[in-house]
Amino acid sequence: MSAEQIANLRRQCGGPRDGALLRFSLGSALLAEGDHAAAIGELRRATDFDPGYSAAWKLLGKACLADGDNEAAAAAWRSGIAAAIARGDKQAEKEITVFLRRLG
Repeated sequence: MSAEQIANLRRQCGGPRDGALLRFSLGSALLAEGDHAAAIGELRRATDFDPGYSAAWKLLGKACLADGDNEAAAAAWRSGIAAAIARGDKQAEKEITVFLRRLG
């Protein structure tokens, strides 16, 4: 994603389209660009908007891991597993469990 696309996503923050999906998309783009700290912030906002968004928890864990914070990664993944279980999303539960197990 280009800097221009990231800037476009940032302009939408705080507006009528702001929400978990926008923040997830922005966090994902920032992570892909290597801006771990900014990605973590946006992914945390995504989970604030929707605590049941297991994909956001999964990516937050990856961002924390990339930032060198294994404890925060594990905490995010545990929250993601709980969110996946609550929504009955077996695939997400399995994927995140594998990430957590590899970290341990």
